[in-house]
Amino acid sequence: MRADAGFAVPAIYDYCEAEGITYTIALITNERLKEMGGDLLEEAREEHERTAHKAKLFGEGTYQAASWQKKRRVVYKAEVMKQGTNRRFVLTTRSDKPKALYEFYARRGEAENWIKDFKVHLKADRLSCHRFIANQFRLLLHACAYWLMDMLRRKLIERGARRMQLDTLRLSLIKIGGRVRELLTKVRLHLASGHPGQSLWHTLSGAFGGVHE
Repeated sequence: MRADAGFAVPAIYDYCEAEGITYTIALITNERLKEMGGDLLEEAREEHERTAHKAKLFGEGTYQAASWQKKRRVVYKAEVMKQGTNRRFVLTTRSDKPKALYEFYARRGEAENWIKDFKVHLKADRLSCHRFIANQFRLLLHACAYWLMDMLRRKLIERGARRMQLDTLRLSLIKIGGRVRELLTKVRLHLASGHPGQSLWHTLSGAFGGVHE
């Protein structure tokens, strides 16, 4: 189980431990946790002052809140950068080293980006039909659109383009003016020569084995 601080409650820890489920759950920062990570933060601050680059260090310790029946392992990050400091604490039963454990937890955020792409950028929550089956079909169409757009994004990344949110990709590739000509054996798409997304279209053409003039 991997979750944010909204799930940081003893009942969840106890249940996971009783059922043999490993967990990695963020903790809300408090003064005791700050004290635990204080030395590491100072070390990161010294490294930042010495190198003028962002310093990110990881550590671990044991911690027991008043509502817990026992001590548990906490992994924490101390980060110092030009914009300021950033401290995060994660409760876990996993045995990974602190850096690997925290990076495992941080990858949880990627799933949230996928949900954001699907719900916000592709409007997958527009389910206003009166019948359940109609809404189910609309959701299926949104899922198909997500698959197609994500494939275009992956193809672009493979060819060296930067990763884009799906709304940016849609505005750059899809929501543009153009002329479609249906010929006997092919379909031609005519875009303006000064189109700002022209380079992306050329990149996609190469990714799918096509040619462009």
